[in-house]
Amino acid sequence: MEQAIDMNSVVKHMHVLFVTLDSLRYDVAVNLFNEGRTQHLQQYSPGGWQQCHSPGNFTYAAHHAFFAGFLPTPATNAKAPRLFAARFAGSETTGSQTQVFDTPDIVSGFASLGFRTICIGGVGFFNKQTALGQVLPSLFTESYWQPSYGVTDRDSTRHQFEQAAQLVNTAGNQQLFMFINVSAIHQPNYFYLPGAQTDTLQSHGAALQYVDSQLPILLEAFRQQHRDTFCIFCSDHGTAYGENNYYGHRVGHSTVWEVPMTTFILKKTGNG
Repeated sequence: MEQAIDMNSVVKHMHVLFVTLDSLRYDVAVNLFNEGRTQHLQQYSPGGWQQCHSPGNFTYAAHHAFFAGFLPTPATNAKAPRLFAARFAGSETTGSQTQVFDTPDIVSGFASLGFRTICIGGVGFFNKQTALGQVLPSLFTESYWQPSYGVTDRDSTRHQFEQAAQLVNTAGNQQLFMFINVSAIHQPNYFYLPGAQTDTLQSHGAALQYVDSQLPILLEAFRQQHRDTFCIFCSDHGTAYGENNYYGHRVGHSTVWEVPMTTFILKKTGNG
């Protein structure tokens, strides 16, 4: 099955925005979409979420795969051509429309094409406070993290997207590869559901609704630029809430492996 868009053309003309909604479950995302409760995402991606399988069942493993070009695999077509790839012999998912980099990861690949590469971290693997927390951000030319972007701040997504918008506004004519790890859906998320004392599927969904409410901050900043933006939104893994007595992630359960993904082109409104 061929891709609907040629990524070789995209990287010549567009910004690329890659957002991981950390810990978001596929079933929760689809249910909220079908109920019309993620209105901002639905405005830009009316086709909804694609069911995919994550290459990793926790954040660190999944993102290492993502940055090597292995984004979530479509559940109905495991051999679908990938958007991006680091060149290696024998790849069965590198097609004519795949952007192939002669680098060990796609981040340095974008940099080699002249992109300004930016990471806005969220969960602990991006906090730069330990040697481990510096591994993934160090792939980028610029990386940002502060406690208000982390899992314990109720307004984390607003803080992250405001930082992103500020950086987008300084893009000028340079193309951006911007990555954002949204932390709000990761536990703890009970504080997004009034009266809740513990994390539940309901507070998980409420966290996604909060993230959706903040999307205009980010997407309007990109829309004001002088070029279109190719957007990738996906989860890195899901989270179990007691199904078959599983809890959390880094476990082999369908609630963890099944993730939502969507891509769309955000059209510019700026001049140029």
